Amino acid sequence: MLQLATEHLLTPAELQPDDLDRVLGRLVAGRVDFGDLYFQNRQTETWSLEDGIVKAGGFHIDQGVGVRAVVGTGSGFAYADAITLPALLEAAGSARSIARSGEDGQLPVARRVDTPALYSADNPIEARGSADKVDLLRTIDAYARSLDPRITQVNVSLACQHESVLIAASDGTRAGDVRPLVRLDVRVIAEEGDRRESGNAGGGGRYALDELMRPEAWQKLAGEAVRQATLNLAAEDAPAGFMTVVLGPGWPGVLLHEAIGHGLEGDFHRKGISAFNGKMGEKVATEHCTVVDDGTLPGRRGSLSIDDEGTPTHCTTLIEDGRLVGLMQDKLNARAMGMPATGNGRRESFAHLPMPRMTNTYMRPGEHDPEEILASVDDGIYAVNFNGGQVDITSGKFVFVASEAYRVKNGKVGAPLKGATLIGNGPDVLTRVAMVGNDLELDAGVGVCGKDGQGVPVGVGQPTLRIDGLTVGGTA
Repeated sequence: MLQLATEHLLTPAELQPDDLDRVLGRLVAGRVDFGDLYFQNRQTETWSLEDGIVKAGGFHIDQGVGVRAVVGTGSGFAYADAITLPALLEAAGSARSIARSGEDGQLPVARRVDTPALYSADNPIEARGSADKVDLLRTIDAYARSLDPRITQVNVSLACQHESVLIAASDGTRAGDVRPLVRLDVRVIAEEGDRRESGNAGGGGRYALDELMRPEAWQKLAGEAVRQATLNLAAEDAPAGFMTVVLGPGWPGVLLHEAIGHGLEGDFHRKGISAFNGKMGEKVATEHCTVVDDGTLPGRRGSLSIDDEGTPTHCTTLIEDGRLVGLMQDKLNARAMGMPATGNGRRESFAHLPMPRMTNTYMRPGEHDPEEILASVDDGIYAVNFNGGQVDITSGKFVFVASEAYRVKNGKVGAPLKGATLIGNGPDVLTRVAMVGNDLELDAGVGVCGKDGQGVPVGVGQPTLRIDGLTVGGTA
């Protein structure tokens, strides 16, 4: 991928490897601890259809280079929209303004980073013409309406992205990647009498657009959106109280991501503001819980062959059999904490600084059958899907809204519920996990993680979980 990324980013600008060494040499002058250049070209195409009418279509290109100089835990940063040697040299001079006075730094021999390809480099934008993409949206609209006469509104959107990145760093790193990304979303409204409910489903990943255009793929998404909307037409008010909660597999792992995952990112630990600070090696969950962050899964939305600092991604075990054993690290925080970088240095674009971020974060499967877990519940709720929530990363406190949930009594799944919210504390929830299913699922490929104003694509997942004691907010 390095050669291909070089052809996409440096060749059009007539830049040579020696030019990068010249810029890095200027960057590390004055005893900078570390410096890097991050080149990026990102092409994005989007289409949206509302009630059979094409409401929006767009094509956008972002291109530029970010230049960073690191001294201790401080960073000097500048970026340029133009990839030219003068712009690079000017940005390097601005970024190194943080440098301490002293002799110029020395550059090591360049070290090429090669990793197995986790996805094809083909451009999904060019795979099909605009007419084919619009026809797909209209076909999905008609199909969703045909599934149930109560469907009154259908919105469909399609996004394709193709990104090339190149990293050159003062530690000798030379790495590149070419990253495809596709996503399809279906949202419907169902009406019956005075009830009006919505349902939505989406999917995608780092693979060819044709995968999403297969009828079995988009029909599954449309069918799921319609199922959710029509199911909620008959939903009852959710109960309120402190009770047993069973979380379904797959997307409910977003609760794990938000309430627990962020607290295991290295920068929060270095700054002493994570709810897990000072607990390395200690038991922070029941023995049923093993949580990993894995950026090496082929084709997944959160996967990367290399992170945005040129470090190969890993499968990093964070919690093993209930004990805290690892953190997610970028280069800056890893160096400051005396730990290895884990391939979790990510940034939204060349105009942003990298920081420790999740890739695909999930809990490993346990030994229980999902039916066994549900049968063990005397009185509680079964939360199958979520459509939003809020979390305080420092404390781990969260509120999540269930878009699909059911009452469970005497081991039997009963009526669907509306208005159920889950309220709790991430570290506390881990200590209440009583049973873990053998049905691990990853989400369909729709996750976007926000942190410090930056958004990046991520994946989440988990098996079915039984949590013995969680506050449920409801309207009954």
